[in-house]
Amino acid sequence: MNHLSQSVEAMQACIKACCHCHKTCLQTAMNHCLEAGGEHVGAEHFRLIMNCAEICQTSANFQLSNSHFHHQVCAVCAEICEACALDCEKMGGMDECVEACKACAESCRQMADVKH
Repeated sequence: MNHLSQSVEAMQACIKACCHCHKTCLQTAMNHCLEAGGEHVGAEHFRLIMNCAEICQTSANFQLSNSHFHHQVCAVCAEICEACALDCEKMGGMDECVEACKACAESCRQMADVKH
């Protein structure tokens, strides 16, 4: 496998991870968090999970459009996903969101480190 096909495969995997994380964070926020109430709808947590959903969608869009800036967006996405995973882990009962965020952070970190 040549370098180009490896980078295309890595980008496709990252887009998939971003889309999954976007969907998972949005569903978790709108269903689990709103229904659980309490600290789950606290401004800091709720804002973070919604920001995570948004940056994941943005990261996927930048990669899909082959934007010159997708590496930078992936770096920011990885940082936000890591923060969201930690916060959701601390809340408890949000394992699916934690796993989606961790997987997306790892994939985005790899894309951010790819030299163009």
